[in-house]
Amino acid sequence: MTEPVSAAQGATDSEPPDEPNPPHAGGHGLRFAAVAAVAALGVVFGDIGTSPLYALKTVFLLDGGAVRADQTDVFGVISLMFWSITIIVSIKYVTILMRADNDGEGGVMALAALAQRLYANRAGKAGILLVIGIVGVSLFYGDSIITPAISVLSAVEGLDVTTPAIAHLIIPIAAVILIGLFAVQRFGTGRVGGLFGPIMVLWFVVMAVAGLVMVIRYPAVLLGLSPTYAIAFIVGHPSISFIALGAVVLVITGAEALYADMGHFGPSPIRRAWFFLVFPALTINYLGQAALILHHPEAKANPFFLLIPEWGRLPVVILATAATVIASQAVISGAFSLSRQAVALGVLPPLTIRQTSKREGGQIYLPALNGLLFIGVMAVMLAFGSSERLSTAYGISVTGALVVDTLLLLLVARPLWHWRAWQLVLAGVAFGGLELTFLAGNLSKVINGGWVPLLIAAAVITIMTTWRRGRQLVQADRKKKEGSLSEFIEDIRVQRLPRVRGIAVFPHPNKESTPLALRANVRHNHVLHEHVIIVSTTTAQVPHVPPSDAFVFDDLGYALDGIDHLTIRFGFSDEPDIPRALRDACRAGVLPLKPKDFNRASYFISRGAIRATREKGMVRWRRSLFVALAHNAADPAARFGLPALRTVTMGSDVEI
Repeated sequence: MTEPVSAAQGATDSEPPDEPNPPHAGGHGLRFAAVAAVAALGVVFGDIGTSPLYALKTVFLLDGGAVRADQTDVFGVISLMFWSITIIVSIKYVTILMRADNDGEGGVMALAALAQRLYANRAGKAGILLVIGIVGVSLFYGDSIITPAISVLSAVEGLDVTTPAIAHLIIPIAAVILIGLFAVQRFGTGRVGGLFGPIMVLWFVVMAVAGLVMVIRYPAVLLGLSPTYAIAFIVGHPSISFIALGAVVLVITGAEALYADMGHFGPSPIRRAWFFLVFPALTINYLGQAALILHHPEAKANPFFLLIPEWGRLPVVILATAATVIASQAVISGAFSLSRQAVALGVLPPLTIRQTSKREGGQIYLPALNGLLFIGVMAVMLAFGSSERLSTAYGISVTGALVVDTLLLLLVARPLWHWRAWQLVLAGVAFGGLELTFLAGNLSKVINGGWVPLLIAAAVITIMTTWRRGRQLVQADRKKKEGSLSEFIEDIRVQRLPRVRGIAVFPHPNKESTPLALRANVRHNHVLHEHVIIVSTTTAQVPHVPPSDAFVFDDLGYALDGIDHLTIRFGFSDEPDIPRALRDACRAGVLPLKPKDFNRASYFISRGAIRATREKGMVRWRRSLFVALAHNAADPAARFGLPALRTVTMGSDVEI
């Protein structure tokens, strides 16, 4: 056994260190930390940073104005908002959950994978934890469809304040912006990513200044930060406060993005950006909007833009539109990343994944998913027609994702940080209690549009569970037809088949059974290549596999027969490029060949038609769904980076 190397060499070269400001760095370290924080602003905070456009407005427009523009209600609402952001975002995500990284990566799938690793020795836990992760990802897809629509609409609706004469063009303008946003996804964000951070810095500064002017004019609004007003509001108006909670939750949309994007920047830049700029700017702006509504009740129709002097509203509309595009980009990119993780973990069919950057592993493009997201975003925008109506559908997916993260947090806290029972109870009550209250408040909006994210989540859950179960049945049927690899090799040795020059590579999930393409090649061509390499790829439940664990070589018991097996371990954030990994294995001496030998290697894909039968194991409609998913899955040759002109597909039909 020779020393292994990384299968994803170079994939993590550009990943920033967890702590970008080492003590010896001095001024350069400080500048690097500042640059990293600004870069994080451009990706991480777009969603939560644009919530002031619609959050407070939605609270006061719910149910025909059930929440009044008087001191009791205004202070109660602003207190609820401030403490919701403090507890959920500042404490739960930024302070606690960012410590629960899976080898530097965050997000619900990474958290579920971390939980699986921590409970690996407990039978039955892995499946349950994966299901919890599936639910979280499904809810995120609902968020990915609604966020671009509500964000862009809320920004463009500023035209209703600045130039009412063209208010009828709000929907067409928003549609054009969204079409452009999804059209440029294929080019990646590498070329424009550097612009995002400065734009978001300007956005948060403008928000803070606009709010600060009103807070200075009416400083009494600062009293609304006291938690006593939130408690008094809930106790004094239980029914109204319950309705208000359905909109208050909008202030924490994007909290999952803080955690999911941790792998791109590390926790330190995100924490710095949050506590030094984003959190203060959001708080000041919400206070300014509250003061404006309290002293000018008619401003509740659009308090964000009415905070801005008339001369500055049109430029702010343009800036807000840019900020919402950035927010939408962050959510779309998050959906791409989570989908790649889901494919790697076997809960989604193989999808075509294109790398849009040679240096940044996280910059990917999924054409099929991009198209589906575009159709969904345009459909909900045209169906609801305004950010006010669309906000009724928004909260359920957000609160559901928050609850899933809290559940996983409670599961990993004891084995990871050795939390005691009282700490788990405190976290469960503080985080879970608040989030479940938010979820309950949003469930009342199901009939008014809240069914949309639930329908999206149900569809995704159905697809993921169907694919996972169908994949298990296919593997069982293939195993019967493949037969034992050791017996096949013994037969080959007895037959003494002619050997032809060259290398034949057979991607195959294990080394116990025989690749169908290998059987078909011997049966029809009656020859065997000089070097036969059976390659198994596995996906580790970590983002990136360290070099020492990337390869496992096995000569299958006969060192000189030219038939070997190689296991390649990829992380779920690595690109599964088999030819590149094989060359890396040669350079490290794991394979007894030269890297250039693979420039002429042939690749054989074991693939046959999948046919649904009436056997037990899956209901009929799910069998049909699985077959449809399999037929539309990405070509394995493209998925594994195999050269098209040197790849052959062979095999036999598989039944489920």
